[in-house]
Amino acid sequence: MTYQHQYVDGSVIDLPMGKVVCVGRNYAEHARELNNPVPTEPLLFIKPATSVVPMTPPIELVQGRGPVHYETEIALLIGAPLTGMVSEEDAEAAIIGVGLALDLTLRELQDQLKAKSHPWERAKAFDGACPLSPFVPKAEAGDLHALALQLDINGERRQQGTAAEMITPIVALVRHIATQFSLQPGDVVITGTPAGVGVLNAGDQLSLSIPGKLQVETRIAE
Repeated sequence: MTYQHQYVDGSVIDLPMGKVVCVGRNYAEHARELNNPVPTEPLLFIKPATSVVPMTPPIELVQGRGPVHYETEIALLIGAPLTGMVSEEDAEAAIIGVGLALDLTLRELQDQLKAKSHPWERAKAFDGACPLSPFVPKAEAGDLHALALQLDINGERRQQGTAAEMITPIVALVRHIATQFSLQPGDVVITGTPAGVGVLNAGDQLSLSIPGKLQVETRIAE
């Protein structure tokens, strides 16, 4: 299925699907749970547009490549170009939507790549590696740094966190990304995952939320 940006009311957002800029280890407890050092600056990588699928149909897991781990993240839809050193005001104004993403990860493969000091893309950028929710309009999202996120699987809370716990806060993160490479309308920034990552299994029922803003129910295909 081709992905198309949408708001929660079902209206289509007239922007192309661009790249997904991801930040690793933006929650200290997640870094520690995987025995990784806590970074001193944002650890960035990119998922291509081909990795993005809608979150609401059953999510198809890639087969034959080892366990697939979930990482729940706040997603930011970019609606204006950002390049180089930009102000906080311009960085925040460029965010036009807030949603949720699953950063699906082939963890065993990622560990093998890390051991060889190789890039992570084979474990992070495969087709279907970024299920993405509809977006809440920025004007309705409230204070970005007060946002929370939660993931329940089969009725059990697996992940929860707040933007206030991020090592690099949301607006500072968008500003930093723009100094490294341009952000364009239709790009998405996913902002890191709290502790509690784990394996997805066929038939799992997932409930993801930004409490008070967004609720998504989905499942893993069998």
